[in-house]
Amino acid sequence: MNSASPSLEDLLQASSRALVIGAGGGGDVAGALATARFLEFCGLQFVLGGLSWERRVFDPIPGPRLLSEVENVRALHEYAWMANSESRTKTGVYFAESRMAKFLGQEILLIDINGGVKGVVEALETAMAELKADLLVGLDVGGDSLAYGTEPGLRSPLADSVVLAAFAELEKRGHRTLWGVFGYGSDGELTVDEIEFALSKLAAAGGLLGAWSLTPKTAAELEEAIKTVLTEASAVPVQCFRGAWGETNIRGDRRRVKLTPLTAITFFVSTAILFETLARPARVVAGTSSLEEANDALHAIGIKSELDLELEHFPVEKA
Repeated sequence: MNSASPSLEDLLQASSRALVIGAGGGGDVAGALATARFLEFCGLQFVLGGLSWERRVFDPIPGPRLLSEVENVRALHEYAWMANSESRTKTGVYFAESRMAKFLGQEILLIDINGGVKGVVEALETAMAELKADLLVGLDVGGDSLAYGTEPGLRSPLADSVVLAAFAELEKRGHRTLWGVFGYGSDGELTVDEIEFALSKLAAAGGLLGAWSLTPKTAAELEEAIKTVLTEASAVPVQCFRGAWGETNIRGDRRRVKLTPLTAITFFVSTAILFETLARPARVVAGTSSLEEANDALHAIGIKSELDLELEHFPVEKA
């Protein structure tokens, strides 16, 4: 699939309406807004989306929320719902997507990955039909989706892997897909060197399709959005666009992040080539029918996930 891979502009010119999904959940929807604005500049309409999985600091209950655990959403499918500014869990937690809905004044898609890759595929096919989208864009903030699985800093591979595997399956079914990595290294997991090496491998395989930086206009909008959509990883690229340099700590000083102007760039890559050449975690979760099955598949190749970390902390917090 190297020489046959479309150039970014060809892929966008063939499309009219994009569904742009923050692949890691939580604040990834803010990073997805940057890509959505780029697509809009290229003449496409867009619908933003994310996952029903908030970080533990906001929602202490492990894992993504089910439809039965939320209120004030408009269900398109068991695993796909439209969120508005009042969408929240039944314990009162507002989703990052709810806050983005309020900021933009429009509904945002929520995808529940509890049904594993098969559930996400069905949900996204339904959503694309309902929303009349002809391009599916996944946006990973930080770069976990580029991991082979042996990187020592990898902490949250599960959500990205399930979504990437679903995108790869949807591309096999004839849907146009595109994968983006924004703010590489900004989540403090993969290092800049690891991400750049992965991008070089993708480029050699013909999988690097293009790139786009934040602009003053988009950076200003993201600065306003992240006052409402609380996020650390999606905020780092904006800080770097404004001149931040050196290193900083995030996640309660548990992770170190390199600050560089290159963090403001979104790299767009071929979903299929990423899935086939680099993303071993995504390949092992392909075909799963539940989140637990996907998590077990990661365990089988020695990978600990964000779900494991949440489960470890939950008994303490519940007590």
